[in-house]
Amino acid sequence: MKHTRTLAVAASVAALGLALSGCSGSDAGGDENTLRLWHYEGADSAMGIAWAEAIEVFEEETGATVEFEEKSFEQIRSTASQVLNSDEAPDLLEYNKGNATAGLLSSEGLLTPLDDVVDEYGWGDQLAPALQTTAKYDENGIMGSGSWYGVPNYGEFVQVYYNKDAFAEAGVEVPTTLAEFEDVMQTFADQGTTPLAESAAEYPLGQLWYQLALSEADRQFVNDYQLYENPVDWSGDEISSATETVKDWVDAGYISTDASGLKAEDAGVSFISGDAPIFYSGSWWYGRFQSEITDFEWGTFLFPEAELSPGSAGNMWVVPERAQNKELAYEFIDITMRPEIQALLGNNGGVPVAAEEADITDEKSKELIANFNALNDMDGISFYPDWPTPTFYDELNAGLQELVNGTKSPSEVQQQLGEQYQSGVDDIVG
Repeated sequence: MKHTRTLAVAASVAALGLALSGCSGSDAGGDENTLRLWHYEGADSAMGIAWAEAIEVFEEETGATVEFEEKSFEQIRSTASQVLNSDEAPDLLEYNKGNATAGLLSSEGLLTPLDDVVDEYGWGDQLAPALQTTAKYDENGIMGSGSWYGVPNYGEFVQVYYNKDAFAEAGVEVPTTLAEFEDVMQTFADQGTTPLAESAAEYPLGQLWYQLALSEADRQFVNDYQLYENPVDWSGDEISSATETVKDWVDAGYISTDASGLKAEDAGVSFISGDAPIFYSGSWWYGRFQSEITDFEWGTFLFPEAELSPGSAGNMWVVPERAQNKELAYEFIDITMRPEIQALLGNNGGVPVAAEEADITDEKSKELIANFNALNDMDGISFYPDWPTPTFYDELNAGLQELVNGTKSPSEVQQQLGEQYQSGVDDIVG
């Protein structure tokens, strides 16, 4: 679906907007007063709401026009290399962070280095060091050092969503240990309810599998898995426990075998509709749950006993190397980092990176941000399982589908994933 916002302005106002943006006809290959923007956030999501306001502010202040195209996450993920290497590249887009995504594009020369711009606008001072990790990539596309290639506008993490009414009816409480969590799920299973909303065709089950590994891991495991500091033992305790637990939970009826063919949307809707009382997934669902869940009370908690969890700075604004209006892109990024835009994001279920604490007034949003801060204070942000290689997202999903289907055993899935992971890492680091 394409949305184009236009602002009719006299030539003198357009010229003023062009001057304010710092963009000139000599450095723009197309309409020098139009910012072509892509992102994949829903209109009712926290980011969608905040960025829609940013578009209005941008157009009013600059006299420029924003041509916005809403793309799906999968559209951008699967076509980015081709599109960004063409004249169809937008001026600014939201893109996924990590070695396999932004890192890959940066190593291919498809993204604009932003070091000078970050210094000029002071964005580095607004972002905590832990949130800068996924914005910087070295010449091989490995995150954590090198040049800035993106600017995160929000934080994100994975947590447990639960149906408070269903918990009360079942006579269970929020668990504080993994054993208690399994007891809660067993109670629902005994009552004929599959407790976990799940998807193996897309990211949710992969993130749960990674969380189960992190529950047995330390920071060095994360560094080895994500940053290639040491080889990963794919038959070690961390990964073996995760894979075997997923299989155990399928066998116990906590996860439906139907999950092998379900997408993230299917899992999310099963929680929204009240069919599944528990959903382990990202903070990006928070705003949607706020607006769409009306039939029951719901809440959140961090995964029991875990000191490490999937999460990171959010997806980033990136500027393609072939963008035609880079200065307009930089100005728009800066508007999205303003306290008032960040507060709007935070009060609608997002996790702001540069908001004033006093500006967050929504109680549920305070709960969300408190969970993120608690995880951040433990140095618990551990990135995502598919990040290490460009192909591991699809490979992990396929392996877990086979695990859920029962067509491969946990040890066979681990061996397959380990070989695929190592092959991808070898391609990156040599």
